Amino acid sequence: MVASIDNVRGLTLAMSSSAFIGSSFVIKKVGLKKAGDNGVRAASGGFSYLYEPLWWLGMITMILGEVANFAAYAFAPAVLVTPLGALSIIFSAVLAHFILKENLHMFGVVGCILCVVGSVGIVLHAPKERKIDSMKEIWHLATQPGFIVYSCVAVACVLFLIFRVVERSGHRLMLVYIAICSLMGSLTVISVKAVAIALKLSFNGSNQFIYVQTWFFIVVVTICCLVQLNYLNKDWASQTATQIATQLCGFVTIVAGTFLLHKTRDMGNPPLPDQVCLEEARERDPRSTNSSS
Repeated sequence: MVASIDNVRGLTLAMSSSAFIGSSFVIKKVGLKKAGDNGVRAASGGFSYLYEPLWWLGMITMILGEVANFAAYAFAPAVLVTPLGALSIIFSAVLAHFILKENLHMFGVVGCILCVVGSVGIVLHAPKERKIDSMKEIWHLATQPGFIVYSCVAVACVLFLIFRVVERSGHRLMLVYIAICSLMGSLTVISVKAVAIALKLSFNGSNQFIYVQTWFFIVVVTICCLVQLNYLNKDWASQTATQIATQLCGFVTIVAGTFLLHKTRDMGNPPLPDQVCLEEARERDPRSTNSSS
């Protein structure tokens, strides 16, 4: 398959984004540790990290990565750009090993390999971007009943987690913060894609910022990013960079392993002796099996 120029540009931007974001994890982790030593930790509701220069350096690095990621959505399909974010896990794990002196155990290495293999497969089979000529066309797609229902369910789940679950067990269960960020992230991807296309069309001479829909997506992106930023900081404060990388890679490993086990559970297994005898008995005299039961 011959990759389109836009897909190549999107791939390059997405990979550079992963490098910046992966680096920012380690830098911000150092900043959060220093801030926690001098004030209330983020996991306990504190915001002392806002006064830590290293945290801001990590934030700037992350912003550069997000800008590159944002630009990637203007050139390549979301199905290509979004999964490549997993490469940031590998960058952060490697940097944590050399900078923070954290050891990455074997399961983390296997998870990183799966991330690379999955990313390569996605790149090789990435679809061609659908041509969109105006924001009105994006709005038409975004107002389909299926997407509206999903958006309402996602927002309802996020509100429930924030106002009910976080107060009770959020500081003990990292999955609560991950769930909030993941649900908001799903809406962020769609909104970022819409804004990136609007910018691309505007640069080509068709101003899309005259439409209310464009500004609506900008507001959604801003809100989603602020929510994710807040809860990611609470998550990172209680975890090492290696633990974060290992846990995220572990999810990939578990999904891949479960799929393989499910698909191959009956391959190459001969029938059990009891099953063979039962089948033979049924063939000889079906009534014998009924009487035995």
